[in-house]
Amino acid sequence: MSLPTVVAVAPGSPAEAAGLAVGDVVAAINGLVPRDVIEWRFAADEAEVVLDVQRGGLELSVEVGKRAGEPLGAEVSSAVFDRVRTCDNHCEFCFIYQLPKGMRTSLYLKDDDYRLSFLYGNFTTLTRFTEADLERVVTERLSPLNVSIHATDPEVRSAMLRNPRGGMSLRWLRALLDHGIEVRGQIVLCPGVNDGDVFERTMAGVLDEYPELHSVAVVPLGLSRFNPEANMRLHTPAEAAAMVDAVEHWQQVFLRLLGRRLVFAADEYYLMAGRPFPEADTYEGFGMYEDGIGMARTFEREWHGLTDVATGPQSGFFAWVDGAPAEGYRAPRNPAGDTGLHRDPTTSRVQLRPRRTAPVAVLTGEYGARILQPLIAELGRDDVRVLPVRNEFFGGNTAVAGLLTASDLTRVLAAEPEGHRYLLPDVCLSEGRFLDGGSVDALPRPVEVVPTDGIALRQALGAAAPSAPEPSR
Repeated sequence: MSLPTVVAVAPGSPAEAAGLAVGDVVAAINGLVPRDVIEWRFAADEAEVVLDVQRGGLELSVEVGKRAGEPLGAEVSSAVFDRVRTCDNHCEFCFIYQLPKGMRTSLYLKDDDYRLSFLYGNFTTLTRFTEADLERVVTERLSPLNVSIHATDPEVRSAMLRNPRGGMSLRWLRALLDHGIEVRGQIVLCPGVNDGDVFERTMAGVLDEYPELHSVAVVPLGLSRFNPEANMRLHTPAEAAAMVDAVEHWQQVFLRLLGRRLVFAADEYYLMAGRPFPEADTYEGFGMYEDGIGMARTFEREWHGLTDVATGPQSGFFAWVDGAPAEGYRAPRNPAGDTGLHRDPTTSRVQLRPRRTAPVAVLTGEYGARILQPLIAELGRDDVRVLPVRNEFFGGNTAVAGLLTASDLTRVLAAEPEGHRYLLPDVCLSEGRFLDGGSVDALPRPVEVVPTDGIALRQALGAAAPSAPEPSR
């Protein structure tokens, strides 16, 4: 078990006033050796906090006086101080198995930890969940949690997870719901495995056994060119259309019987099927935005000025947990130290950014391009274009902006003219790095990193909000 290390202290905070410093290793907080940042937060909420600290070979006691519930003002090194609970499933559709060699070590970690589900919205299968975990979740009200369901048929679920506990572990889902824990479910649809009749039985199972679920996201199987499983294949357009029809049918069933739609299909299904996206109000508050549900409609609303608040990629569902670091793909995205200068990696020349009046190309994935192109066309400007980037690094059906890599952007930008402005969505960056490890500064053209929302893009283009189109009838 590792101990939390202080990585940041907020200016003017109680922690700073008490003398807590970056680099301090916290051996205990109020006599407790915390297992994770959740326990840290509960202890730090007290009015009087005593930290047993190791600093430069010395052992110190730091006493913090503050109001009960007031943030301590210290960020620690990780969310989990004991060992992250790793996944012991071997799903055919797992994208981690489809990653190429040589990427950052952290990308290959498969977690199945309910604590990371609570903190960051990660999905857990509950196959490693225990009575002790249930007691803690209920006692500390660690809600909501995200659960990978995939199928309610025990045999199908066990086969998909390649884990004999897969069929029985959904008993924990029932227990969580019985204790009033909010749960958001997910179904990864694999053609020929859990679609068709199996999907129908899953929806019937949800209605019969888990009607209290907050929502269920249906997302398509993602395949890269490194996929090792011959049984996994892409959806055909006809299968995507059938899935849209099935989800919309069950939405009406749930709406009639439960008063809410409950199940939602990912935006990718509508793109694959060539169908228009549902109207904004059918998403019932966009509760599963981060699972790719309603992103297109949300972006459209932001673009048209129908909301002043950008949804965008979040730093974590529970960023309010005092001390919790923003980790993984929800880590800070804008590269630090972006001064407006760009160093050409081939010549070491420092280039100024293009002028604000230069022609603009908006970089995005192939799916994003299909959403952006009609919106950009509304501007009626011939100096702004959408520049789709085909994902050859991952290949397969990888077409979302969040998986763009430096190598693919380099390939596309090298063929583009100098002096233009190139806008890049920040969703493809984590702490200034792409998934393949490349950096923004190493790209062959200067790029401007823009938050991934319609408001920010409109502002970057210097455009007033276009009038919203009339709702389709």
